[in-house]
Amino acid sequence: MRVNHQLFMKLQLIINRIRMKKSTGNQYFRIAAVAVIVPAAISLSFMLRNLSESELSSTLSVASTKRDSGNILTNDKQFPAATEELPVVPVYGRWRNFTTKDGLPSDKAYCVRIDGDRVLVGTHDGLAVYQNGKWSTYTTKNGLAHNGIVSIDVSELTGDVWIGTLGGLSRWSAGKFETFNQFNSGMPNDLVYCVICDGKDVWVATGGGAGHYDTFTREWEIFTEKNAPMHEPWTYGVSAGDGKIFIAAWGGGVIEYNTKTKQFRDYTDPDGFMEIDLQPDDGIVHDITTATSWADGILWVSTYFGMSRYDGKYWKGYFDHDSGLASNFINFLKAEGPVVFVCSDRGLSSTNGESWVTYKKNDNNENGVAIITNGKDKREIPLSPSIAHNYIIGVDVENGVLWVATSKGVSRGELMK
Repeated sequence: MRVNHQLFMKLQLIINRIRMKKSTGNQYFRIAAVAVIVPAAISLSFMLRNLSESELSSTLSVASTKRDSGNILTNDKQFPAATEELPVVPVYGRWRNFTTKDGLPSDKAYCVRIDGDRVLVGTHDGLAVYQNGKWSTYTTKNGLAHNGIVSIDVSELTGDVWIGTLGGLSRWSAGKFETFNQFNSGMPNDLVYCVICDGKDVWVATGGGAGHYDTFTREWEIFTEKNAPMHEPWTYGVSAGDGKIFIAAWGGGVIEYNTKTKQFRDYTDPDGFMEIDLQPDDGIVHDITTATSWADGILWVSTYFGMSRYDGKYWKGYFDHDSGLASNFINFLKAEGPVVFVCSDRGLSSTNGESWVTYKKNDNNENGVAIITNGKDKREIPLSPSIAHNYIIGVDVENGVLWVATSKGVSRGELMK
């Protein structure tokens, strides 16, 4: 199977046009839904696996890698030169890339999570753990629900690792794996796109709705279009912040759940247009959302057509043609303090909403550039080496270290001082 991004996005537009005409009948709606939902369900599993190098290179465009001895980022040199000013958004360099040659079970990395002195990576062929300079692998033979791992989070209360897979949810505790699925628990669906821990609660975004698991009572709650303001029970992402849960719902924008009042609120694109953002900054840029992340009082929302920022009162939209965003096709994002890291099909971007740093790899070698954008001012910093690949689907940052999950390995960068 080969997934074409442009065809995939066109199918998304088709289903949303039909959704707006849903009142004429459900038969055609469901036919179109199959055309989109099936590719969506297997996209994480096969999209990266089947994209050829030629297909990716045709979509990627990177700047020249002309070297400048004053500011090039290598393992031995730092950014910036003494005469230059630091950018508003931090820059990461000294990149190191890991592949199967270094011990990864697969180069197809879907997610990454920093857990103290170790790093957990979800790949197409199992869980990879990096600790003390070495990689170890865990698969279904060790008790995992499925080898395709697309999301990982760690409980601050217990230290348990929760693992979202393409075939169920796994809890890794005291060296043992416990599996939750539709057959042995109240899981809404076995296709787990995202898992987060919020105190004693575990939340999942699945192909059959959002799920809430209370680790104290061991009870599940399921949220679908039947009891929440969703158009359909297809959810891609979930995050927590300010006593709220933010669910990225397929075609339904963002669903906000207040954990105290148990009330819902939804955020959708007010103009109702699928192809363009007709009224800038009037709300979320698109209803097909892929992830949410909350930090410092700001909610960040990624879609397949751009990114949104919400401060509780005002919305702001960002696109690749009017900002430093690498691409409008965004797979995932993660906010840390005032900065959000954005994973796209054309590189990794970071921003505080005003200044940008975007990392891109060259097509024909291991080098690349960091593109710094401050308003209309833009400059490029050569990187040697750069990130492992431009197709990125996972990121995590902690204590000045940035880890990136790409379609051809995992990358580790250090904050440049």
